Amino acid sequence: MAREVIRVRDEFYIRSSSPRVDVRTRVLKQNDTFAVFDRFGDIDTFGAGELGLYYQDTRFLSRLTLKLGKDRPLLLSSTVREDNAVMAVDATNPDVWRDSEIVVPRGTVHIYRSKILWDKACHERLRIHNYGRAAVDFLLSTEFDADFADIFELRGTNRERHGRRLEPEVTQDGLVLAYQGLDGRFRRTRIAFDPAPNRLSKSIGNFQIHLEPGRDASYQWTIACEVDDDSHRDVKPHYENVIQQAASALERTRAQEPEIFTDNEQFNDWVNRSLADLHMMRTETQYGPYPYAGVPWFSTVFGRDGIITALQCLWFDPTIARGVLAYLAANQAAAEKAEQDAQPGKVLHEFREDEMAVLDEVPFRRYYGSIDATPLFVMLAGAYYRRTGDRGFVESIWPNVHRALEWIDRYGDSDGDGFVEYSRRSKHGLVHQGWKDSQDSVFHSDGTLAEAPIALCEVQSYVYAAKLVASELAALLGDETVAQDLKKQAQSLRHRFEEIFWCEELSTYALALDGSKRPCRVRTSNAGHCLFAGIATEDHAQRVASTLTDETSLSGWGIRTVASSEARYNPMSYHNGSIWPHDNSLIAAGFARYDLKGSAAMLLAGLMDASIFFDLHRLPELFCGFPRRPGESPTLYPVACAPQAWASGAVFLLLQSCLGLDVLAPERKLVFSKPFLPQFLPQVRIRELKVRGASVDLLLTRHNEGDVGVNVLRRNGALEVVVLK
Repeated sequence: MAREVIRVRDEFYIRSSSPRVDVRTRVLKQNDTFAVFDRFGDIDTFGAGELGLYYQDTRFLSRLTLKLGKDRPLLLSSTVREDNAVMAVDATNPDVWRDSEIVVPRGTVHIYRSKILWDKACHERLRIHNYGRAAVDFLLSTEFDADFADIFELRGTNRERHGRRLEPEVTQDGLVLAYQGLDGRFRRTRIAFDPAPNRLSKSIGNFQIHLEPGRDASYQWTIACEVDDDSHRDVKPHYENVIQQAASALERTRAQEPEIFTDNEQFNDWVNRSLADLHMMRTETQYGPYPYAGVPWFSTVFGRDGIITALQCLWFDPTIARGVLAYLAANQAAAEKAEQDAQPGKVLHEFREDEMAVLDEVPFRRYYGSIDATPLFVMLAGAYYRRTGDRGFVESIWPNVHRALEWIDRYGDSDGDGFVEYSRRSKHGLVHQGWKDSQDSVFHSDGTLAEAPIALCEVQSYVYAAKLVASELAALLGDETVAQDLKKQAQSLRHRFEEIFWCEELSTYALALDGSKRPCRVRTSNAGHCLFAGIATEDHAQRVASTLTDETSLSGWGIRTVASSEARYNPMSYHNGSIWPHDNSLIAAGFARYDLKGSAAMLLAGLMDASIFFDLHRLPELFCGFPRRPGESPTLYPVACAPQAWASGAVFLLLQSCLGLDVLAPERKLVFSKPFLPQFLPQVRIRELKVRGASVDLLLTRHNEGDVGVNVLRRNGALEVVVLK
């Protein structure tokens, strides 16, 4: 029998070379710092190992283990607090033997371990209590190491040269591990203890502990990440102060948001975890808050991810959209740079500050290889104005919107056929530049891979929507000529799109046109985005919805990226049969646009059921697309990011879609268009929803067959609530 050799050609494929010992890792993040621990709170070296403490995509701590004597403590429980601020671990001692006798039975000593990230440092506190009836003596040790590995190395990219690790320095109360990179930057991991260990070497701190019955002891340490002169003047542990600072910052963020509460506790758990994940992924930049994409592989600015997350949460918290728009406007490409896939007016795809990116070993320091971020940027600008009425801000970014439109017409449609297509110019850049950017994600019905340049169906729909909202903004700003021209362009694109992309025999839109203008006649979730952006005709929208909800596309948990009937379908693939929560939320919004609220509610119900099975009620970036089997959980995808910003934002867009909720801030209106709630949500309460200085408390109650009554419980300020039946 011949042996088939499979070669992965994708240069930026994320390696998964060995199984995880325990997939239930624990994640913390604060601004540009994040950490991935095992359930013990340790960072160990098993497998390929994404565990670590990271700052700006460099691993500043690659080992952190805690032992009692020679043994690891026995784990009792491990969780991340509901607000995602603190990781908490309960553990106890194993049996301690001496001369063939147990001298300290297991369960005598309780260990409570808690961690929090703040200001580029991990702060940890250890509390130990003796519940035994006799004094105990034992050695507690903690081991440290820092490999200063680049995130792309851990993802699987080979690297021939590295910088120089410096000799560890033992200080009076701690340890300094250091690395001089090939980029000339010095990176240091500074560890400070309180109290200082009884003995401290270049990698291990030992504490000799004596506890009388009923007594306890407390230890804490800070692990700070430093780059060049960015040194911490005071890295002494201040755990309680850090907890208070983090709580105050979270309270300020929460004050901007409404509260959502339902009669379904499992749904509440999903909402609360999703909101906490959005808070965690939210990173303060000089332009405002920006939701980083996902931990561990994408904890940085991504244009597409940030825009979609902002759209998902726009009704809920428009400050995210403003931060995303301001950041992307400031980093819009100004010149052609082939190695960055940059062209004037194009919107950023990805930004990195790690060593490999700075040295151009990977092209992602400031990379523009995204075909959809630019029209999505324009869509978000229009949606932001609709939600806030913030004319001043829209005026400030109008030149960026105008440049984005120029890019669409001049560079996006490079061959002048009326469609926006991509073909990478950077030899190290992404081959595919839509949201499905893996090597094999665009193909024909026989499985043959499509050749560039490629025009994706959803990108044309984004361009259509972008030109319509830009038309509205142009009219707002007094340029009626531009407004009318953009509207005509949008209508012309819609007509041509329907003519070329519609596949009558498939009842859906072609995935894409290849470089020879041949349609990729494949049933995919991409067509659902055409409903989201509104380019589909009423009849075709109904047929696309039927195709997306048949048994080949709908797994029972959600809609697959590729239908099971297609040649490259694989439920374990990244983009060819898996289920992505953000994808489903956009499709649900598309269903709602065409008054298919029941179908939108079906997607909400499927993902709600899935959330119950995932650790911490956290929907991951994606999961496998196997059919739903009674009594079984969804199947995990092995290297999915969790949390992932747009997976966290999915529940808010799904709920908005079912409710037909639209905020018309310039008109001071809150509109519910044919609101619908599934059976598992009899009531939804929304408190302190703010619109242009006004606020309102609402109670939404499900009646027969999903019809919803909307009651205004409190109103403060000028805001009209309209219910369209």
